[in-house]
Amino acid sequence: MSRLRLLTPDAQYPDDAKIERATAGNAVDWDIFRERSTDRLPDDALRSCDAMVVWHEMPVTRELISKLQRCKIIVRAGVGFDHIDLQAAAEAGIPVCNTPDYGTSEVADHAMALMLTMRRGISSYHRNLMQSPQAGFDHSKAPLLARLRGKTFGVIGLGRIGIAASLRAKAFGMRVLAYDPLVSRGTEIAAGVDRCDHLEELLEQSDVVSLHCPLTAETNKMINAERLAMMQSHAVLINTARGAIIDVEALLEALRQGTIAGAGIDVLPVEPPSETDAIALAYANGADPIVGERLFVTPHAAWSSPESVSDARRLSVETAMQFLNEGRLRNLVNSPLSSALSGAA
Repeated sequence: MSRLRLLTPDAQYPDDAKIERATAGNAVDWDIFRERSTDRLPDDALRSCDAMVVWHEMPVTRELISKLQRCKIIVRAGVGFDHIDLQAAAEAGIPVCNTPDYGTSEVADHAMALMLTMRRGISSYHRNLMQSPQAGFDHSKAPLLARLRGKTFGVIGLGRIGIAASLRAKAFGMRVLAYDPLVSRGTEIAAGVDRCDHLEELLEQSDVVSLHCPLTAETNKMINAERLAMMQSHAVLINTARGAIIDVEALLEALRQGTIAGAGIDVLPVEPPSETDAIALAYANGADPIVGERLFVTPHAAWSSPESVSDARRLSVETAMQFLNEGRLRNLVNSPLSSALSGAA
């Protein structure tokens, strides 16, 4: 049996692909890079790979795909795939698969943690006590403090993570509303939540709005100034999905004007932000009063735990090897030419 060659262009781990090598087996050679720009990848590594396992920081463009002369499959070591040109891969006969069966608990937990940070005043209390253990020892110094029981938790996107977040919110005694036009009727019944047929209906009723939908042409800047204005003034917004779903400039303005009370976001349109990015400017030197009081940002960390990282690494390689060795696909997210798939095994 001839040896296979796998490529990871943007590895998100410090070791020399220990988990990947163990999962793929001894008949596989690896090219491991930690680049974030496609022009830094050697052409020979692209030309010679039989499969590519990518993370979230390397854009897989049409130009890059055109250099994949032998590649039979692209696997995203993660859930989101908006940085991969699915159409270009399909035209090249290359299936693209993701790895949705990792990190579900972590992301749902992180959404709850952001909600609790705001609604229980965790960050405010910590900062005030750091400034003065005496003056800061004051339970009233938390502007977003509120009871959770009886409040409405609005979930946008009722997939795996959306359902997991919904179940956690219900455990806090919250009523859960869900908006997702892509899931079948009855999903909300199985999850034990109430369905909204219109996004505006959810925004108007929710005390907490949590985003769990993919980034698509329809969801890009879906949460804009107009929709932020539909939310209640005491409401908080949580985003552990994709940064570009929110119009960040509009969000910052809504926080400063009191249109909504707070926001906890784990993802940004561009990561990491540039020095001139609106979020970066708000955080610079801690000068903006909304930071740490009404705005809380974490560095695309919702998915992360040692266990979750290990799962993403192992499962993504399993998906690639299953197709290379057996011709079987799992978690396909594009529509490659059937003729290309017929000769894959």
